[in-house]
Formats: sequence, structure tokens, C-alpha cells
Amino acid sequence: MQPPALAETKKEKKKQKRKREEDASTPSDPGASREKDKDRKKRRKDRSSDPSSSSTPAQHTSAEATPAPSSSETSAYLEKHAIKIHSPGHIGPITPALSFDQLDIPPGLRSAFSTFKEPTPIQTCTWPPALKGHDVVGIAETGSGKTLAFGIPALAQLISSAPSKSKSKSSSANLSVSVLVLAPTRELAIQTHDTLSDLGGKFNIASVALFGGVEKGGQIRTLQNANKDGKTTRIVVGTPGRILDLVNDGICDLSGVSYLVLDEADRMLDKGFENDIRSIISHTKQGEDRQTLMFSATWPEAVRRLASTFQRDPVRVTVGSDDLTANSRVEQVVEVFDDARSKDNRLIAQLRNNKTKADLEESRTLIFALYKKEASRVENMLRGKGYSVGALHGDMSQAARMDALQSFKDGRTRFLVATDVAARGLDIPNVGLVINYTFPLTIEDYIHRIGRTGRGGRSGKSVTFFTGDNHERALAGELARVLHESGFEAEGLKKFPMTIKKKTHSAYGAFFRDDIPAPAAPTKIKF
Repeated sequence: MQPPALAETKKEKKKQKRKREEDASTPSDPGASREKDKDRKKRRKDRSSDPSSSSTPAQHTSAEATPAPSSSETSAYLEKHAIKIHSPGHIGPITPALSFDQLDIPPGLRSAFSTFKEPTPIQTCTWPPALKGHDVVGIAETGSGKTLAFGIPALAQLISSAPSKSKSKSSSANLSVSVLVLAPTRELAIQTHDTLSDLGGKFNIASVALFGGVEKGGQIRTLQNANKDGKTTRIVVGTPGRILDLVNDGICDLSGVSYLVLDEADRMLDKGFENDIRSIISHTKQGEDRQTLMFSATWPEAVRRLASTFQRDPVRVTVGSDDLTANSRVEQVVEVFDDARSKDNRLIAQLRNNKTKADLEESRTLIFALYKKEASRVENMLRGKGYSVGALHGDMSQAARMDALQSFKDGRTRFLVATDVAARGLDIPNVGLVINYTFPLTIEDYIHRIGRTGRGGRSGKSVTFFTGDNHERALAGELARVLHESGFEAEGLKKFPMTIKKKTHSAYGAFFRDDIPAPAAPTKIKF
């Protein structure tokens, strides 16, 4: 047995030896220690960013991976495309996303950009504030890509709020409708619904299109997630009338809507939907709990009033002018007739001439008539001449209208005769020529008609037959102005008065006032 003093001495020697080893392994300079830690972190970061050091490929490149454009690049882009951005002071300046790589969105959504080279101007400037949750007003010409401008932020919000796989199925089944898109026409609602359905399908997010003219049963089943396709209905797209009808029936619950879109807002107001819109919005989330986006081709006082009522400090993006302007990529030709009966022969000549010039991909021709009976007559005349032609007007059932439109989009039918129901918002691919068989009732409808060609950055052509009969004579001055602003002239129009007709409301006439507050609800009169 060792004496106590010897045991204590051995313990002390072991402690001193251990301390010398620790001192040798630790730098005496604390700065050197920090440098060593930095080097170690840097090597770890380099290994993680090197593709060869990992067997798992990168799944998503966030917005931070691509540097934002410089101020000079941003200024040049805004000037080139005549873009004005009005941003409230507390939000600060908006930096446009000049490339798709700047968007910090779920990787599955990037497939929507596969066929596009770069974002359109309205997308470039509205995506950044919309993805951050700000309210947005977008004013741009037809064919400018407004559907994806509000569709991508909507899907990004839904995907980020979706329950994880670890949660129970019941939590997914209880998810309510979160996105609501209001559109002025059935055809535009169906088109928007198809786009959002394609984007959300891979994430098990379903969309339902609500519009009149068809049975409610199928729409109700989709609303109630009764289709048994494994998808949850989170998006409602539709016209104000059918949506309000289902809301009042207690079938469509909008209390969970946190993302609201008013598409073609000026058109909806012009058609007298303002009270319906206000009633529908009252059933959604209110105030800061809802993000509201409004897209329009013009920025009249009625649209401004609606924006001030339902939006909170919106970022306003204007591409071009606040007023309606024609698509600059569309060549405009006007043929003036002394005898309206010669229009049929001239129409046949135009179709033959276009057939020899156009290739198979760009050979679709859209012919606009003013009235339903006129559209039906022109369709029968062309079919009698051996043309493969379809029709789209209000006397047709909704199923027949959808079938005719789909046949035209697919290329099974090369010619489509339509009334103005097809003039607003519809994105029909590869329309090389638009023919206005009869001039529309307003210059706005003319601009929207010719906007069916020259979409997605392509060029197009429009031919307008003008007789000066009935309503046309009073619109000659406005037509000449639109042609001149786009760099075109029509000498034949100069024989008509060049006065500019006062703008009228489609429902209330020339004496409609859009600069006074509208009542929130009808006034009840007691006798």
C-alpha cells in the first residue's frame, strides 16, 4: 500500500501532464482561434456548394441565388417597356424580377415557365410585391400574361400553407377555399380555371369554375371535395352571378378566402357587376387577413374607387397608359365599304389570301360579328363555301360553346365566327388573323377584339370592315385616333366626321356618373 503523500504526488503529476497537452493543442492567440473556426466553416460551405461533393442534386434555387438587377438595369427596363410603379412609402421601392431565377417559389411551380424565355412586363413588376403579400393593382394591355401574374403567387401561398404529410388526412380534408378569382365572362373563367388547375394538380390542389348556363351539380361536387380524385378544392374561379348564387344557397363558403383576385375589373364594372362584387367580397376575410389583387386594362374612376374600398396601400403597376391602348404588335388594316353587301366576297378573298401566306401553325382566323344572328349567318355561308368553321355566340348552349372553343384551340377548326363574348381575356394560341366583319359598338371592344392576336410576344394582323352605317359613323374619329397612335392610317375613314364620341356606360348610357360614391346596397322604399 502506497503512502498517502506518494499517491497525492502521482495525481498532481498526471494533472500537470494533461494540462500541458491541452495547452499544446489550443492556440494561445484567441484571434488565431477565430480564424481557424472561419476556415473550418468556409471549407464546410465550399463542400456543400460543390455539386461533386454530394450525391443529392439541388432541388430549388431561391431568389437569393440570383442577384437582383442593378438600378441602371431596372431603370432601363422600366423605360423600355413604359412601366410606371407606384409604391406606398412604407413598402419602399419595388425591384422587378427580370428573370425567373429571381423568384423564390416552390420548385414545382417552375414548370410553368418552361415555354417562356423571360417574364412579361406585368409579371416582372407584380410578382415581387405579390409574393411578399402586398395588395397589387396591375394595368396592362390584353395578352400581357396577367393570369400567371396572379396565379403564381396564389399557388405559392397555397403550397406554403398546405399541411405536412405527417398530419392526419382529416386536417387536409377540412381545408377551405383560400383563393377566389372573379372574372367577367364564362369563357375567361374557364380559361383561368384550366391554367390554375394545371399548376396546382401536382400539389393535389384543385380548382373549380363556377359559371351559369350549366347544371350546378358538378360544380357543387367539386366544391365539396366529392370527386374522389385525391385533390382538395382550394381555388374558386367564376363569374359574379353564379358565385353569389351558390354563396346565398350556403353551398360556397368564402369565409376562408385570404387571396382575392378581380380579373378584368373594368369590364366587370362596365357590365354592372359592382354590387355583386361588393356582396361577394363581404363574405371573404377582411382587412389585413386578405390579400387583394386587381387587374384591368384601364384605370377609370370606378376602378379606382373599388380599389380604394377593398385594398390596403396597393402597389400599382402600369404598363403603357392608364387608358386603353391597342396592342403594338398587331398590324391594323381598315377596309372601307360603300356597299355592305360586298363584305361576304371580301371576307372570302381575305381568307384565301391569308391561307396562302400563313403556315399551318399560325393559320387560325377569328372572325367577329356584331350580333348572334349575323354570326350564325356568316358561319353557314363559310361552311357552304367548304370552310371548316365553328361559332361562338349567346344562342348556343354552354356545352356547344366550350366544344367550339376547344376545337378552335386544338386546331381541329381553323376558323371561328364569334360575337364579342370571345373578345375579352381569352388566350387562344396561334391566332394569326382577326377579321372584324362588323365594327363593334365601342372602340374598347375593337381594341379587345384585335388583342386576340399578337399574344405572348408574337405579332399579328387585324382586318376591319367599315361601312359607316348605323353606329359606325360616330366611331370613325375614335378609330382613326387608335390607328394613328399605333402608327397606322386609313385614308378611307376621312370621309366620315372625325369627332370623338363621349364615352358611355353600357348599362346607364351617356349620363352615367362614375365620380360619385355608389350605394353599398339597394335602398328599400316603404309605402
